Amino acid sequence: MYQAPTPSDQSELSWRKALLPSTATLQQAIRNLNDSALQIILVVSENDTLLGTLTDGDIRRGLLRGLDLDCAIASLMTREPLVVPEGIPRTTVIQLMQTNRIHQLPVVDHRHRVVGLRVWDELHSPGRRSNLMVIMAGGLGTRLRPHTEDCPKPLLPVGGKPMLEHIIERAKAEGFYHVVLAVNYLSHMIEEYFGDGGRWQVQIEYLREKSPLGTAGAISLLDPRPTLPLVVSNGDVLTDIRYGELLDFHCRHGAAATMAVRLHEWQHPFGVVRTNGVDIVGFDEKPVARTHINARIYVLEPASIDALNVGEPCDMPTLFGRLQEHNARTIVYPMHEPWLDVGREADLKRADAVRLRAQEKDGK
Repeated sequence: MYQAPTPSDQSELSWRKALLPSTATLQQAIRNLNDSALQIILVVSENDTLLGTLTDGDIRRGLLRGLDLDCAIASLMTREPLVVPEGIPRTTVIQLMQTNRIHQLPVVDHRHRVVGLRVWDELHSPGRRSNLMVIMAGGLGTRLRPHTEDCPKPLLPVGGKPMLEHIIERAKAEGFYHVVLAVNYLSHMIEEYFGDGGRWQVQIEYLREKSPLGTAGAISLLDPRPTLPLVVSNGDVLTDIRYGELLDFHCRHGAAATMAVRLHEWQHPFGVVRTNGVDIVGFDEKPVARTHINARIYVLEPASIDALNVGEPCDMPTLFGRLQEHNARTIVYPMHEPWLDVGREADLKRADAVRLRAQEKDGK
């Protein structure tokens, strides 16, 4: 019979990375999830007694409610989560995960102290997905001139290789092996570099725009029409988002279209005076405005393409508006992962520096 390993047999550094006190902030929790890659936080007391758990989904729901990044995670955590005792057989752990549709199970001792974490192995080896990954790579890159005068923006190097290559490699790591590139400006250079995708063990096809059609307009050229939801990303967006989780989120909510959004904070440089006519009713000293911005990554149902006219320019906000007019459900996916829209030279330099630091950290 299989005997579960004792805490000393487990990788101490692995599961202990998931521990946080209840006083930790939402910002600290986001950083923890990104660093640990365990997709769960174990909220504990000073002696490691389990108080609750916090998942990626809990954080996204909190962001949608407008919670401040400085708020304590105690307000979001799931209290009395499902746990397993030490020494429980592997087959029982798998059955519990399947029955409860969860991917992580905290292991506790007789005093309810955390002594381990069981993680569904398939989380780290995503299965192959048949969905299309469509990447918009036809833009002129006017804000990055002169870099883009003789090179299309998606081929500009970041960390030693084209930014588009980073996106394709991340998509493949998430199980997407069928990639479609929408190309226009200096398209021959992109096609010469990526070819049919064999070098990356993926299948690459091309949507060739005769003139720029916009993010949504290019999708109207898909032939044949896809039968599964498709993930769409701009070719100048570098992020650690998990495309597979975005797709799963879209499917769970039964949406016609999903837009990844990111919280953007902006602090007013001056004190704001609130008035009612000529009367002063209050003061806000340099208030912070919080809004969700379009992260330019989407999931679309095949039927949503019906709202497009073949070969006609259309951007994504317009497509989402058309879908709403027809009472189709459009939703947002609040993301907290690192994200950078490489639109200007300063963004390009920043992205390059970030990638180089990550490579040095990984010893590459």
